[in-house]
Amino acid sequence: MRHRRFTAATALTISFLAGGALTTGTASAAPATAVQAVPSGEATARKELRALEASFKGRIGAYAIDTATGKTIGYRSGERFPLLSTFKAMACAAVLHKARTAEPGLMTKVVHWTADEVKPNSPTTEKHVQDGLTVAQLCEAAITLSDNTAGNMILKQIGGPAGLTRYFRTLKDPISRLDRWETELNDWTPKDKRDTTTPAVIARDLRAVTAGKALHAKDREQLNAWLIATKTGDARIRAGLPKTWTIGDKTGTNSAFGGGNDIAVVWPAKAAAPIIMSIYTNRAAGAANDDKAVARTATILARALGKL
Repeated sequence: MRHRRFTAATALTISFLAGGALTTGTASAAPATAVQAVPSGEATARKELRALEASFKGRIGAYAIDTATGKTIGYRSGERFPLLSTFKAMACAAVLHKARTAEPGLMTKVVHWTADEVKPNSPTTEKHVQDGLTVAQLCEAAITLSDNTAGNMILKQIGGPAGLTRYFRTLKDPISRLDRWETELNDWTPKDKRDTTTPAVIARDLRAVTAGKALHAKDREQLNAWLIATKTGDARIRAGLPKTWTIGDKTGTNSAFGGGNDIAVVWPAKAAAPIIMSIYTNRAAGAANDDKAVARTATILARALGKL
């Protein structure tokens, strides 16, 4: 898939802050005393997201970037949410970068693990305890099926959770952090900063590795191909957008707090420049996950960006 880079001389930035406050601005900021009207589309989106969050009976964090115009929209975009399995997309970006810049042949290296290292929800790696898999095959399993053992084996190639945190910092992300391995990283509570990110920073990270220059072009193409082949996200961001659009995503789920996450790179029909979306949710302890809330949030974001 070919990508072209687009810029906008006056990119509009829109951010819904915690509590529902809305700010707007442009690359050339207006004087602090100026009063700026809230465009009706953004006001509608704010109202819809507040209502959705109330019916969801939990917390929704979201951020979207139109890479064609620079326009962004966010809701609770600066609040921390657990990464959950969305970390696997970034771990694969990190291992691709390491293979390209420091360890040639890493992606074809065969990795082995023991039966004791196999974690729950490891549909691919549980079948390959005897023969192992290449790092590239592990990335495919981790992204497309959210294979937990594959996620851990990828982390081992980049220095563990701390290695992924260091990679976040190379992307100028001072917030995102991974502290634990699968499956302990899913053991999250609302006051825990471990293994967390914010919707805004993870969206910018995803943009850097899927549509920016953080990865070599061939590695960017490979990462996007794995994301597009994901089999776990049909009920989330994909469900809220037209079926004619090309979408690559990575999901994350926390059953303890009803958390359903999804980060995605989205190519609208007949458009070369993608939209980047990140949607994170959590509910009260013991509450069930709600994929429909994620799908609905994706619809609201795309409409606010003028794509629907």
